[in-house]
Amino acid sequence: MEQSRKAHIISHTHWDREWYLPYEKHHVRLIQLMDSLLETMEKDSEYRSFFLDGQTIIIEDYLQVRPEKKEQLLKLIADGRIIIGPWYILQDAFLTSSEANVRNMQIGHQDAERYGSAAKIGYFPDTFGLTGQIPQLMRQSGIDNAFFGRGVKPTGFNNTVSDGGYESSFSELMWESPDGSKVLGILFANWYSNGNEVPVDEEEARKFWDRKLADAEKYASTPELLYMNGCDHQPIQRDLAEAIRTARKLYPDTEFIHSNFDDYLKTLRDKLPEDLSSVKGELRSQRTDGWGTLVNTASARVYLKQMNQRGQTLLEKVAEPLASHASLLGLEYPHHLFTYAWKTLMQNHPHDSICGCSVDEVHREMVTRFEKSRHVAESIVADSVRVIADSVDTSAFTQYGEDALPLVVWNTTGWSRSGTVTIELDAGRLYFREGFTLEETSRRMKELDLSGRVLVNDKGEALPCTVEDLGVQFGYDLPDDRFRQPYMARRVRLTFEASEVPAVGFATYAWVKSGAAAPEGASLISGENVLENAWLKVEIAADGSFTLTDKKGGQVYRDLGVYEDTGDIGNEYMYKQPNGEAALTTKGLPAQIRVVEDTPYRAAIEIVHDWEVPASADSRLEAEQIELVYYPQRKAQRVTETVPMKIRTVVALNKSGRGVEIEATLDNRAKDHRVRALFPTDLETKTHLVDSMFEVAERSNVPAEEWTNPSNTAHQQAFVDVSTSEAGLTVANQGLNEYEVLRDGRNTIAVTLLRSVGELGDWGYFPTPEAQCIGEFTVRMEVIPHQGDGIGSGAYAEAYQFQVPWTAAQTGIHEGSIPTTYAPLGWSRSDRELAFSSMKISERTGDLMLRWFNMAGTQAELGLQSELACEGVYKSTILEDEGDVQAFSTDGSYSMTVKPYEIVTLGIKTAR
Repeated sequence: MEQSRKAHIISHTHWDREWYLPYEKHHVRLIQLMDSLLETMEKDSEYRSFFLDGQTIIIEDYLQVRPEKKEQLLKLIADGRIIIGPWYILQDAFLTSSEANVRNMQIGHQDAERYGSAAKIGYFPDTFGLTGQIPQLMRQSGIDNAFFGRGVKPTGFNNTVSDGGYESSFSELMWESPDGSKVLGILFANWYSNGNEVPVDEEEARKFWDRKLADAEKYASTPELLYMNGCDHQPIQRDLAEAIRTARKLYPDTEFIHSNFDDYLKTLRDKLPEDLSSVKGELRSQRTDGWGTLVNTASARVYLKQMNQRGQTLLEKVAEPLASHASLLGLEYPHHLFTYAWKTLMQNHPHDSICGCSVDEVHREMVTRFEKSRHVAESIVADSVRVIADSVDTSAFTQYGEDALPLVVWNTTGWSRSGTVTIELDAGRLYFREGFTLEETSRRMKELDLSGRVLVNDKGEALPCTVEDLGVQFGYDLPDDRFRQPYMARRVRLTFEASEVPAVGFATYAWVKSGAAAPEGASLISGENVLENAWLKVEIAADGSFTLTDKKGGQVYRDLGVYEDTGDIGNEYMYKQPNGEAALTTKGLPAQIRVVEDTPYRAAIEIVHDWEVPASADSRLEAEQIELVYYPQRKAQRVTETVPMKIRTVVALNKSGRGVEIEATLDNRAKDHRVRALFPTDLETKTHLVDSMFEVAERSNVPAEEWTNPSNTAHQQAFVDVSTSEAGLTVANQGLNEYEVLRDGRNTIAVTLLRSVGELGDWGYFPTPEAQCIGEFTVRMEVIPHQGDGIGSGAYAEAYQFQVPWTAAQTGIHEGSIPTTYAPLGWSRSDRELAFSSMKISERTGDLMLRWFNMAGTQAELGLQSELACEGVYKSTILEDEGDVQAFSTDGSYSMTVKPYEIVTLGIKTAR
């Protein structure tokens, strides 16, 4: 007997928290929607359920204004009528870090459990493409499905197999992560509003359902048809029950139900065919014409991406590991502060926020949120380093006298690290409470003798160090038990190389009076405009481009660091170069070049380009924007009038550096354009590798045949790499999330530094003058050559470390419980496949949680060594569930095998 047709109508609203309106204007509409929902549910028992967009922040936003509705809301949640979670917010997956995605799931579950329980629905209705490891994240969250609207093209029920791995025969498919984790994927083939505004009138309902039933059956693999009753900021349909009764009357062969995702999935799974398409890895709309991918949101308002990179990194790679170590020494781990900081940061992570594709008011408010989150993280760091530093035994430095000034340098990355560190020290202080006049205080500090001092490590070895006298400066303490304590200090800035600081550990130094002079060391300037260390040679040409020689492998890379400027007549979502335009570059443009740093541990050369670029697009662009001309069809060009764009670039090489660091400051006065840095690799390969969420993904250099967009830009996190079996070039970045591997015969890596546009785009005309990004912007990159294997050579580890700042703090002379060079934990990884991701304390168990992911397609061995008093270790999930506890070996070690591409979390029970 033929299966009966069932129409599952799921009520929801997709709530972009901010977008074409500022947040508070959307917020007001949210309050109205929620009031209407609660009233309708109280009056109409046939209005069975409502899916609250998969994000618990909606509850926070509502109760902030309507706290008196809490009990009513909680009852509806407890009764299963309002379904919440599993996320805190609906994030952009490509522009938020691996750990930010995990915190989003963790906090979403924590909040949902306070109100009821989290829906086990992998919900990505409007995410601008999906990262390849999402199925693994879902599985580790107890979720076996993913509902999404973008990334895969459905081909309809007449096709029995998928084409090329990025198309699906049906709206239902199997989606697999690189590690083999699989979920049932549900593609909103007719969008997440295909059941919106169901008519009550019989004539209108017949027209509606004739079309909607046919549209869904075109792609569905079973008679279980999904209809999403809602859309962006859509008010609820209060007469839905009546509309469903009309549909039942008109179509007796179809069962219409007001459904929910759990019921839909249960009935769907019973009827799924065996020949579903299987899609593996990233879903980036690879098999499309390339014009609707929204990929260039990765370069809209780059300053937001940079602030986000700094904020994420400060929380997950600095504050969390330092607070974890401090908690092992007795300081309470500040879960409440971390949750607040993460929530504040994640309020900038929805796709219309972090993507930079909203009106100007939205992004102004984002800047404040970034700063708020950063200030909390910095406070956590300051408290943590004080506790750790106070526990370090610095008493050995008394051999240099009581005025020795110890300092501690932390490496919070997952690999041993060497590099240049800068710290400001107070060489002396006089507190106002000591009774001296301000004039006397300042005089005494000015007369403080700073001569005869050198920097020594904890072995007593004198190190090359640059000292800058910053003079007399004001400062203050904020004691826990007294009123604030202001003082005047004589401050100095020290810059030096910290060498082989252990992973997630620290080393201690001291600035002391000593008769021994610091070693002079050799200069890293080896010729005119040439930088050189043991591994690399950098030769800067007259136009500011440079040649990089990998001395170990012998590979030479030429014409690196050329800047490119093109017009952009697109919008915040998509880049569009004017038809027929030739790119401008700094190739051959004379630059001003001079050495700005020459020390034994670091050398740097400044390159200044005074460049003239077109001032803007011509007047036709504004007319096309107002007339809503689709951006690929625009005919605007750039004006002939030019404006100056000064670019100041500093190319630097550290003594121990395996890469060349680049810092560029652009003074942008032009509109409607894009600026990129170009790094030709001259390596013959058809694919490249790129850092993504818990994955180094492999992508093709050439798009699919359907791709008609001349641009093939894509997302990155920490780096992009072009490699052969013999040589490779990795370009790391900080908050520059867009790149392209050019089809220019040289496999050039192009990194977008700035994109200036004047409108939001999408469904109407929304001017965004601040998206032109007029002003001064600074970007940072590192170019890392290697011998073919980015993992085994350590190039990827170098790129990940480039994301993380050093942490340093002054301390005093005192005894302590831990030595001057120390890490609470150590680990070994065969061939470096395992990338360290996080170290934190679980709020649920109080256990120390550590996470790595396997970058490689081969299994890896993780060997953990603990200096702590541990009661056991267990394998966990991203939700930090407690597993079977195993004992450490008698020597304090624990080892395990990590599967290819696996994300592994270990919980350690420490004795407190």
